Amino acid sequence: MPHPMDKPVDDSEFLEMTGQDPAQARILRQSLEHLASGLGGSTLKEMAQEVLSGRMGLREAADVSAYADQAVEQSAPVAEKWAALSDAEREELAADGERRLADEQRQADSSSAMRTTQQAERPSTGTSRHDGSGWSLY
Repeated sequence: MPHPMDKPVDDSEFLEMTGQDPAQARILRQSLEHLASGLGGSTLKEMAQEVLSGRMGLREAADVSAYADQAVEQSAPVAEKWAALSDAEREELAADGERRLADEQRQADSSSAMRTTQQAERPSTGTSRHDGSGWSLY
């Protein structure tokens, strides 16, 4: 059940965390959504849900020792697997990551261009949608 103070977090927090990179912000959001589904266990699920709901900022969540401890514990096997990979396997995974990031960047650029085009194509009537004309209390 949603908390009464919930407001879904917008991408501005993720943009701040990713140096204003919309592609990385989108990947960060997707990662949190995966964690919120329970992918990383109940503690990280709770943390991701708190961040995505807007109840807690990502930096604030990182300062909660229970969340930080669980993140470190969950990442240890990944670090071990990475260390066990050959240089060629690491390069292949890095290339896959670069391709994914490039795909996300193209999507972000496309979405931005689409919004700009839609705004430019919108006819201007010279009055605001909220100028009060067109309705009456009487």
